[in-house]
Amino acid sequence: MKVINPATAKVEKTYSNDNKSDVAEKIKAAHQEQQSWREESFLQRAESMMRAADILEERKEAFAELMTTEMGKLYRDAIAEAEKCAWVCRYYAEHAAGFLTDEVKGSDATRSYVSFEPLGVILAIMPWNFPFWQVFRCAAPAIMAGNTVLLKHASNVPGCAMAIESIFRDAGFPKGVFQTLLIDSDATADVIAAPEVKAVSLTGSEAAGRAVAGLAGKHLKKAVLELGGSDPYLILGDADLEQAAEVCAKGRLLNNGQSCIGAKRFIIVDRVYDDFVRLFKGEMEAAVMGDPMKDGVDLGPMARTDLRDDLHEQVTKSIRKGAKCILGGEIPDREGAYYPATILTEVAPGQPAYEEELFGPVASVIRVADEPEAVRVANDTPFGLGAAIFTRDTEAAERIARSIAAGSVFINTMVKSDPRLPFGGIKNSGYGRELSDYGIREFVNIKTIYVK
Repeated sequence: MKVINPATAKVEKTYSNDNKSDVAEKIKAAHQEQQSWREESFLQRAESMMRAADILEERKEAFAELMTTEMGKLYRDAIAEAEKCAWVCRYYAEHAAGFLTDEVKGSDATRSYVSFEPLGVILAIMPWNFPFWQVFRCAAPAIMAGNTVLLKHASNVPGCAMAIESIFRDAGFPKGVFQTLLIDSDATADVIAAPEVKAVSLTGSEAAGRAVAGLAGKHLKKAVLELGGSDPYLILGDADLEQAAEVCAKGRLLNNGQSCIGAKRFIIVDRVYDDFVRLFKGEMEAAVMGDPMKDGVDLGPMARTDLRDDLHEQVTKSIRKGAKCILGGEIPDREGAYYPATILTEVAPGQPAYEEELFGPVASVIRVADEPEAVRVANDTPFGLGAAIFTRDTEAAERIARSIAAGSVFINTMVKSDPRLPFGGIKNSGYGRELSDYGIREFVNIKTIYVK
């Protein structure tokens, strides 16, 4: 596995893949360790998880530099990502016991209740775009519930994968509780099929989700899928346009435009369309593109040049089919996987900018007549991850939110994940939930106990 710095196109480091024997040993170790780990008290698990949080904060600069080098994230955002991982570790260290406390249920029994027991070994297949956060938001609750975790990370962030394993090791977790598998995607099927592996969590593309869901179904194993999104941001006639434009630009350029819950489709009612587009263009145009390690940079490179080229092809196809590019839209003449902040207007059905996820700093702008049409267009997508509504009438916004087919709807702010709130999607954005009490209960056996 070669680490290619997307800002410089230079090979930074090479890692050797695990062979079949290595993988088999790690699966065996995870299974054997889980038999004893499940018996550890929540207090003992929490002590180690708290130490993991401390390590994340103590070494956040080194972890941030690693993230930036491997996938191009802005250094300041990588620092924030490490800090957020510490938050999720502490959150589950503090709340796991309460989330998984036996629940008494009324019945004709003398006593009946539900217990929550770990499933066993969980395979986490994680993406490169949030190389620490995606792993910890899956692993922290799974491990606190008494499971063990095997990580198959994206092939362009092997250093992040190994660093995360070292965090768990240095925090005092037994070796088999969390292990990294340095394998290619074509070797993943054998891991899912292994009888010791009881469930799989995937964050990734729609295509990857279909493949993993098929394999998990074939072997009758639980799966949680967090897939792509084409999040609509609705700008209604009474919105604070300056605030909306600022938030929308930030939401579109977050993580260099590479976020499943990034703002992607901007649906604007006709009477404020021109004013919003003017303000939005100003915000996007002001974003400084450059070296992600430097201060004052707002937009770094995309993670790989092939991803950048795929995005540009979607842009050019959309233009050929009638979209108008009012900002950006050209690959810059410089080393690295850079793509500028781009705005497409006159976006309509039949264009990739309308029908597909644009995973990069490209905004699709859609004009609608009124609120009902805005809701219809928002739902006119195969995805259903997040959405946002901008209006001064929050009561109306809450009503509209119930009409939007998505896993979450945020009002007057950008969509984000939070350990305290369930996260996930519907339709082609996947199924199952992460975070909150809902997330920790995905990988447990919800067992009824009946006493007569």
